Amino acid sequence: MTIKSSFLFAKSLIFPKAEKKSSARRSLWGALLCIGLSVIPLVVVISITNGMIQGMTDRIIGLSSSHVQAFVAQNIKETESLENLYDFGQTLKNDNPEIVAFYPEINISALATANNYKTGIQIRGMDSNIFQQNQAFKELFEVEQGSVSDFGGNQVVIGKKAAELLNLKSGDTFRIITTRTLNGIVAPKLTSFKVCAIISSGYQELDALWCFVPIETTFKSLSLSNAKYTIMLETTDAFSPQVVKLQKNLQSKYGRIANFYRWDKIHQSEFESFSSTKVLLIFIMMLIVLVASINISSAIIMLVIERQKEIAILKSLGASPWGITLSFLITAVTCSIGGLLIGMPVGLILSMNANAILSFIEKIVNGFAKIGFMINGIPVEQVTQIKLMDPAYYLQNIPVIIPWGQIIMIGLSTLLLSIIVSLIPSIKAGKEKPLDILRKA
Repeated sequence: MTIKSSFLFAKSLIFPKAEKKSSARRSLWGALLCIGLSVIPLVVVISITNGMIQGMTDRIIGLSSSHVQAFVAQNIKETESLENLYDFGQTLKNDNPEIVAFYPEINISALATANNYKTGIQIRGMDSNIFQQNQAFKELFEVEQGSVSDFGGNQVVIGKKAAELLNLKSGDTFRIITTRTLNGIVAPKLTSFKVCAIISSGYQELDALWCFVPIETTFKSLSLSNAKYTIMLETTDAFSPQVVKLQKNLQSKYGRIANFYRWDKIHQSEFESFSSTKVLLIFIMMLIVLVASINISSAIIMLVIERQKEIAILKSLGASPWGITLSFLITAVTCSIGGLLIGMPVGLILSMNANAILSFIEKIVNGFAKIGFMINGIPVEQVTQIKLMDPAYYLQNIPVIIPWGQIIMIGLSTLLLSIIVSLIPSIKAGKEKPLDILRKA
């Protein structure tokens, strides 16, 4: 039996000429549909999780730590003045060609108060041109109110969540409370600032309590007793192996002045959480695909039982066991490919329109919620909007990234699973003895 004959027999198994009811064919088409339905969520999950992880990673690297972060020691020459801190950053850049930009920063934990509200905030004293010079700051921050071009002097930029907690709007004035030590006594120091802009990175867990203050003002007006001096060092590629080498070189040469950490070490717990969540989701989705693939095995068993007479006739005419086995494997693979042709395009379409779909579902959910509250006599004005993508934990907008390499692996894995689960019934079909079959008939 030639390979061509095996393909022809497989074609007759899938598309028989005689129109008659066949439970096996219905099972085969059902298995095809199951494969398609199981592949859809797998493609969506991989595309969305990749986009979410990439979006969070870009924000953590670009807005928080940069590629390498230097934690400069306190009470040394490099932190005595703002000029010395800049000079140290320039020295690092001049001595290491891999560094393309540096951004000095002063971090202070403080208390902010306004409109009879108080909240803890994280002061980030940075260059007044940071929102124009740093590409990540320009692209990843969304200005909710005001203008970041006014950042400077006593005008500061505050995170959206902190502004909501303090009931602040652009143009409002608030006070920052820091501590200072006078004659051995710890006393509060109050400094007034004006909000020039309210911003959001789209990832509230990262920027919820950020308050950007010009670094010159931080040095002059705020207490630096509990300040941390850092320098964000930027290279051409955060994922390059050269970053590891750069960090080690900086630590060995300037370790007495500062400690240097790569971005993946500073935020190690977050990235491990991202990776484990993604692996778990993919594992669950692959289990669903496995269950759907087992349906193909069941369909092949039913097809073998239903076509026993044809198998007996073909073997009587000289068909080889290998040829019969190949025909049923071709049938299983064809069913799997059909499922992939249904599932993958639908999964990609849903992934690319994920934000619009979530927004539509959110409107429907809120609509039903309002109706429910109205029935219970609760005013609509008191109804809190339900958000499916809570910015406290997720990105407000999903940056969908289609991982073509992983999608191809999904297709190949599905085909491989279909072959594995169909191998035993297909081999048994090839080993059927024609005399035994004809006697039973």
